[in-house]
Amino acid sequence: MSLPDADVAFSELVLRMRGAVAFDAKFVGIYTGGAWLAERLAEAIPGNHPVGYIDASFYRDDYARKGLKPEVHSTRLPFEIEGARIVLVDDVLYTGRSVRAAINELFDYGRPACIELAVLVDRGGRELPIEATYVGARLVVARDLSVVLTRAADGTLSLGTEPSAEAGHA
Repeated sequence: MSLPDADVAFSELVLRMRGAVAFDAKFVGIYTGGAWLAERLAEAIPGNHPVGYIDASFYRDDYARKGLKPEVHSTRLPFEIEGARIVLVDDVLYTGRSVRAAINELFDYGRPACIELAVLVDRGGRELPIEATYVGARLVVARDLSVVLTRAADGTLSLGTEPSAEAGHA
C-alpha cells in the first residue's frame, strides 16, 4: 500500500471543489487535520469563505469503548450556522463517526441550509452511511492502521500511517 502525496491529494480536492462550492460557503474544519485543510481551502477556492473550527470529541460515541481520551480544542464558529451553506472539512474519512459527531455539534449552533463534506483522503470502512461530496484521494488501508495527516513547522502537510488505537480494542 502506498499513500498519496498530501499536496497532490490537496490539489485534486481543490480541482473537484472549484466551481462546485457556493461562493459564500463557510468552511468548518474538524480538529486537527481538518482545521489545517479548511484554512488552505479557503485560500485556494474562489469566493468568500470564512473558516470556523469544530471539536466533536465529546460527541463521539466510540471514545469510551476504545479507551480513548479526547484531546480537547475550542469550537470556534465566527459566523451564523442558521441558514448557512457549510462545507465540513476533515483529513481522513473512515468510519464516519467523526463526521456524524461534527454534524451533531453544528446543529447545536443552528440549522444550516446544507452541509457538504470535503476530505483529503477517503479510506473506506464506513460504519455509518456517510459519504464525502469532495475527495482528494481514495485508498484502502488495513483496519489495524490509522492514516494520519501531519503538518511540519513550515506548514508542509504529509500523510503517514500508525498502528490504530482500536487494534487492541476489537
